[in-house]
Amino acid sequence: MKVIIIGGGVGGLTTALMLHARGIDCEIFEQADSVRELGVGINTLPHAIKELAELGLLPRLDAVGIRTHELFYMNRDGQEIWREPRGTDAGFEYPQFSIHRGRLQAVIYQAVRARLGESRIHTGHRLGAFAQDEAGVTAYFFGRDGSHRKTAHGDILIGADGIHSIVRETLYPDEGPARWNGSMLWRGATDWPQFLTGRSMVIAGGMAGKLVIYPIGEGARADRPLTNWAVLVKVGDGGVPPKKEDWSRPGRFEDLMPHVQRFRIPFVDAKALIESTPEFWEYPMCDRDPLPRWSHGRVTLLGDAAHPMYPVGSNGASQAILDARALADRLREAEHPYQALWAYERERLPMTAQIVHSNRSGGPEGVIDAVEARAPDGFDNIDNVLSYEERKAIVRGYAAKAGFAKEQVNRSGTQPAQTAQDNTPGKVAKI
Repeated sequence: MKVIIIGGGVGGLTTALMLHARGIDCEIFEQADSVRELGVGINTLPHAIKELAELGLLPRLDAVGIRTHELFYMNRDGQEIWREPRGTDAGFEYPQFSIHRGRLQAVIYQAVRARLGESRIHTGHRLGAFAQDEAGVTAYFFGRDGSHRKTAHGDILIGADGIHSIVRETLYPDEGPARWNGSMLWRGATDWPQFLTGRSMVIAGGMAGKLVIYPIGEGARADRPLTNWAVLVKVGDGGVPPKKEDWSRPGRFEDLMPHVQRFRIPFVDAKALIESTPEFWEYPMCDRDPLPRWSHGRVTLLGDAAHPMYPVGSNGASQAILDARALADRLREAEHPYQALWAYERERLPMTAQIVHSNRSGGPEGVIDAVEARAPDGFDNIDNVLSYEERKAIVRGYAAKAGFAKEQVNRSGTQPAQTAQDNTPGKVAKI
């Protein structure tokens, strides 16, 4: 069997490693001229890390990322609403990683180069069209200047080419642009003094805006790790998103700083952290409605091309990794490619569609939205605002939908907390 993979991001590269491990030949086609370490921080959960560990990547991830120890949900004044241990500190076999997206991608990319060889990776190749018949699928690739670069033949074509997927647009030409919810996300990272355990993650705020801070790797000094921050604010009514070329554009302090004044986190000076960041970016919060099907004959979708979702609950990259495992397994087991793609879609589409819808309502971060709605000016006792069981139900409900729920003792208190992770394949990652 021969597989054509469109897209050299986390999803496409992981798929290549999964296929190679199962003895399935593949080639990757990436439209960018090189695979670069782009982006800022993300979180990848234990069930996805399990899959990367089984590919032998855990030592390299430890070298470039942070094993997340704990997660705090707070209101905008830094009052604690919920906390829980994470990863191995919560009793899981595998860690949760807070990591720079580009470094995660680089770890996987280097493994692909070493195991598959440079000849199986084609950069500067933009998909122009594809056609399929009973014998296979043919894809035509072009350069930036419009010149024909290569024609590839295979048994399967996988569209892992992101939220602006050419493969998805070809399969669903009338779908239109991604859906914007009116919120803007500013994200950056810089070296900053260690806070709390040095492996702690904080999500603060509510419906009016959210602040997220966590370390993602070593900095220039041991006591100043590379620290990721994100600010999410509603700035419009939503609908049609900004132009495609406006995605991931450099942010401006004059747009961002008025919103940062809302937050007062006791152990991190968020204003100083953000002002010290030399460069940061803004992203419109976009997703797409779940599709009725991903697979059409010998062509299917994976990762953000299949199920773009809001960066809530640590989901995007993890879901792409879990897609890759499921698809590789089905291709190894099935007697015919059609059967494999049907089984893959049946396993992954319903779960990811549920996550897309859940993220629209806030996912696990809905716990801070609910508290802000009832106590916008803070509280004396959180249990008088939202009971422990109510808070637990919000976090647990999301974890159950995402497939990574597990009962775990809350090490900061006397009651059991619901940790949002699991060790079985098939389930969630992102801010």
